[in-house]
Formats: sequence, structure tokens, C-alpha cells
Amino acid sequence: MDRAPALSPTSYRRITSVALWSLVVIVVTGAGVRLTGSGLGCSSWPGCEPGQFVPHGESSWNPWIEFANRMITGAVSVAVALAVLGSLRRVPRRRDLTLLSWGLVAGVLAQIVLGAVVVRMHVHPITVQGHFLVSAVLVANAVVLHHRASRPDGDDGRPERAYALAGPAVVRLGRATIAMAAAVMLAGTVVTGTGPHAGDEEAERLEWLSVRGVAMIHSAVTWVFLAVLVALLVRMRREMVGPTGMERATALLTVVVLQGGLGYLQYATGVPELLVGLHVLGSMLVWAATLRLYLTLTEPLPARLPPLGSAALDPSAAVPAGG
Repeated sequence: MDRAPALSPTSYRRITSVALWSLVVIVVTGAGVRLTGSGLGCSSWPGCEPGQFVPHGESSWNPWIEFANRMITGAVSVAVALAVLGSLRRVPRRRDLTLLSWGLVAGVLAQIVLGAVVVRMHVHPITVQGHFLVSAVLVANAVVLHHRASRPDGDDGRPERAYALAGPAVVRLGRATIAMAAAVMLAGTVVTGTGPHAGDEEAERLEWLSVRGVAMIHSAVTWVFLAVLVALLVRMRREMVGPTGMERATALLTVVVLQGGLGYLQYATGVPELLVGLHVLGSMLVWAATLRLYLTLTEPLPARLPPLGSAALDPSAAVPAGG
């Protein structure tokens, strides 16, 4: 007999929030492995050493740091599994949420395989870049899942292709911000591949450009991203987009400016580990905030409009302002 309790939409939304934040945390702890030079603290996978699952008798903390990150990956896997199980127990069950939650499972499995490749390739920068970029895709999946879990049941608005908050020009600029945010992250991984924090003293580096050269490219792409975002904000004000959209656009602008300032600070101070770790966290926050803004702007109009005078006519009410 099936005794598993049913989940309310509110409870499931909380589960998706936990899954999202757990994926952000694993990105930061993964960066911590690299920044402490622990990328090859464990020479084997899934055990730390051949015939030895847990490190012991080691003279340094590096194996334990690498092993701890693997254990955190296990905790993330639990959060993702709960997102899948929750989508199956949610009442009413929704196919879009189930598919998105299974997307998280596929991404975590891909990351586990990539983690093994990173170890076997001795933290080659290309494999590390791939590991980070797949993490960005996973976070994007989780952001969409969390957003969709916040939407009313049975009201996707797709046939109309009309948006509650934004016109076509704003939507195009929103897509451009996503493209630029992705380009900034990609350029940042190239900086990492040429910089001093390789994850291990003997790890290879990307030598086709100097650190200064790729840092300048990364900076230039960030400035373009900022320009597109400012253009989006101006257009949103001109079209009098609702308060929820403006709040999220302003929040994104704030995070981008802080992230850019942190980037210049870490470069000027010789890329200390703490600042680099904060910069990695900032990159995920910028990415999530960019996606969240776009999802808010492209929230479809309700399929059935409520009576005139109803508070539900406020389009910004379709998307909760909270995380």
C-alpha cells in the first residue's frame, strides 16, 4: 500500500529551493578544492586511493579536502533525488516539474562522470572548465524548476505567446543578457585555466594566452554584459514594467557591479584564494539572477483572465518576489 504522503505545491517549492542552493554550494566547495591545491588530493575515483575509499595516514589536508567535496556531492545527490520524488508526490502532479527534476539527475550523473575524468586527466584545465560549465547548466535547470514550481497549476499561457510583464524589445534584451552572462562565465573559465590556481602544483595550464591577456578579454566581455543590462533597465523603465521585474533587474545590476568590483580587486591583489572563492560564488549568483529576471519578464499571461478589479490582474503577482 502506498503510504508516502502527498506534497503541497508550497512544500515542493521549498524542496526545489534546497536543490538549487545545494548546487550553488557544490560549485563553491569545488572551487575550494582547486584553490587549496587539493585537486589531486585523491589520486583515484570513487575511492580516494586504489583499494582505499577514505584517506588515512596522510601528512596533509589535501586528500581530506578533496574527499569532503565528494561527500558534499553525495548530499547534493540526495537533494536532487528529493526533487524528483517530490515531483511525483506533488498534488497535483505536473509533467513539466517531473521532467525538469529528472534533468537535475542527468546533470548530477554527468558531473560525477566528469569528476572522474578530471582526476584521471590530472586536473587538466579543459576538464576543469567543462566541470564548471556543466555546473552552470545544472544551476540553470534548478532555477527554471524553482520558478516553474512557483507558477499556478494548469496555466502555462503558451498558446498565446503573450507576456505579462514585458514587450518584445525587453524580451530580446533579456535574452541578450543571458547570452552575455554565459559569455562572461566562459571567459572566466579561460582565465582560471591560465591563472595560478590550477588545483595542483603539477597541473597543466593553458599557455596560448597570458593571464593578463585573458583577464583583459574577460573584463571587456563583462563591460559589454553591463552595457546590455543597463540598456535592458532603461527599456524596462520606458515600458513601465511592473515592480517585480524592476526589483529583480535592479538586484541583478547590483550583483553584477559588486562582482565586477571584486574581479578587479582580486586581480590587483594577486588573486588571493579567498577573493577567488567569493568571485566563484558571485558568478553563480549573477547567473541565477540573470535567469530569474528573464523568467520573470517572460511570465505568460494567464490563460483565463480574472474579473475586472481582481488583484490577480496585476501581472507581477504571477511570480513571487521571494526566493
